[in-house]
Amino acid sequence: MPLPTPPSKLGSLLPPDEYKAKARPAKAAKKSAEGDASTAGDYGPASVAQPMIEAANTAAPLRAVAPSAQDAASAPARGRKTKQTAALLQPMPAPAEPAAPVVARNDKPAADKPAAAPARDTGATTKSRSRKPAEAEQQKLFVLDTNVLMHDPSSLFRFEEHDVYLPMMTLEELDNHKKGMSEVARNARQVSRTLDALVADGGPISAGIPLSRLGSREALGRLYFQTKLTDIAPVEGLPEGKADNQILGVVRALQRDRPDRQVVLVSKDINMRIKAHALGLPAEDYFNDQVLEDSDLLYTGVRELPQDFWTKHAKGMESWQDTKTGTTYYRVTGPLVASMLVNEFVYLEPQNGEPTFHAIVRELNGKTALLQTLRDYSHHKNNVWGITARNREQNFALNLLMNPEIDFVTLLGQAGTGKTLVALAAGLAQVLDDKRYNEIIVTRATVPVGEDIGFLPGTEEEKMQPWMGAFDDNLEVLQKTDDAAGEWGRAATQELIRSRLKVKSMNFMRGRTFVDKYLIIDEAQNLTPKQMKTLVTRAGPGTKIVCLGNIAQIDTPYLTEGSSGLTYVVDRFKGWGHSGHVTLARGERSRLADYASDIL
Repeated sequence: MPLPTPPSKLGSLLPPDEYKAKARPAKAAKKSAEGDASTAGDYGPASVAQPMIEAANTAAPLRAVAPSAQDAASAPARGRKTKQTAALLQPMPAPAEPAAPVVARNDKPAADKPAAAPARDTGATTKSRSRKPAEAEQQKLFVLDTNVLMHDPSSLFRFEEHDVYLPMMTLEELDNHKKGMSEVARNARQVSRTLDALVADGGPISAGIPLSRLGSREALGRLYFQTKLTDIAPVEGLPEGKADNQILGVVRALQRDRPDRQVVLVSKDINMRIKAHALGLPAEDYFNDQVLEDSDLLYTGVRELPQDFWTKHAKGMESWQDTKTGTTYYRVTGPLVASMLVNEFVYLEPQNGEPTFHAIVRELNGKTALLQTLRDYSHHKNNVWGITARNREQNFALNLLMNPEIDFVTLLGQAGTGKTLVALAAGLAQVLDDKRYNEIIVTRATVPVGEDIGFLPGTEEEKMQPWMGAFDDNLEVLQKTDDAAGEWGRAATQELIRSRLKVKSMNFMRGRTFVDKYLIIDEAQNLTPKQMKTLVTRAGPGTKIVCLGNIAQIDTPYLTEGSSGLTYVVDRFKGWGHSGHVTLARGERSRLADYASDIL
């Protein structure tokens, strides 16, 4: 027999949606009770023990109530289902003390979790509120020197949640350096435009300008300018007219006026940082674009495998040979795979007469790596424009330079390791023999080691010619490799090489696009990360870029081994499938040059 129609009073207490939501447990209880009844043949206390929906006489919330054990014991053994249900649906008085509504009875401990949730939320809110003052106390105020802005025009937005302060002398020095066509002048003008955009409609300057106004999500601090010029006491014992000393005076005044803030001077000038430390003022270098502090930690592109490599990685190994190239592929799985990078060279030192194993990591898929053996460019039959590799690293470099799938190659090494020679030989072989590229373009940073010799006459190529002595020396070596052609043949080869080799100035690279070119950037250690980005983004379809340099020979002011553009691209491009890097370790110029590099 079906249950009687619920009282109309129940429908008047709740909206339809809420009524349906609270009636679902009752329907489930009804089905369970009917199932028990159909099995037992009667309606005993067990069927009555399911929770049912009750409505109070007043507007009290509905509760699911189950009869107590005493009521269940005193209930008759048999009874009519309609009477029991009607008795349970009778209105009950509201409880004296408010209790959390219970939808269905559950004896598991998880039933207490909803009641404990508000307590946890309250505690978390209190804890986060108590942390806010501590975070505000840790917020720093960075005073920027002019050389930081001229080194990185976007440095204003690199200090995350901290505030930035610009002294008036910093603005004066920016104005003095804005004229000209140099990279420093361009950076100064870019900083001026950025400051103008921040100041425009930015509210009162004394209150600070939010650095996030220009859309930077990382910059959460504010920009402050020096608005008071009269209360800055000069530093005793230092000349007042020098700009650096005036900036030090501003830092000291900020420490005095804002004792609750940590004021830090940021400068690329080493001597200025030393003077600040001598005066008891905290000072730091600009580290945002610095890839690493120790050059020994720079990625070398070469990994020596342990002697037990095949023992630990031979399980499930697959190998096959490429008939076109003659190379062998190995698919290995083991603990070293997790630390490998794509296009990283691996080698195993031979022992007990075993053959040498040189390979490159072609693919990485989880714990599995695909290794490909290399072409041996140390053998005379595989020479590149008459040049053969003299050591292991040169062989690795030639495998990168001669691979058409590698678009970006970086070669580091000391003087005499053969960086320029192998790069130029690979370029000539692919331009003149393989017809893979149209021409070779050579450029370099024009940073003098000594005094500047002034303006140079002639065309762009003639002006760059004094800077290209290294390429001329290597071209002479490459032209002497073919003695069979005779004097006339060498002259014709030299003319052919000159027609396919162009020397370009780095100052006119902006806006250009190189298509099917072999671009060599020499002395790349003297480039800033921004200059390196400008050059690398010139590459069009079918172009290969080769960067050469020695980070121990940096001549650009304010550049270090960690902040050099060459170090920057080596770190950022490692692991990309179309780039490769090799650090050449062994000098091959002469025994005199090798000995001088070691002892001097």
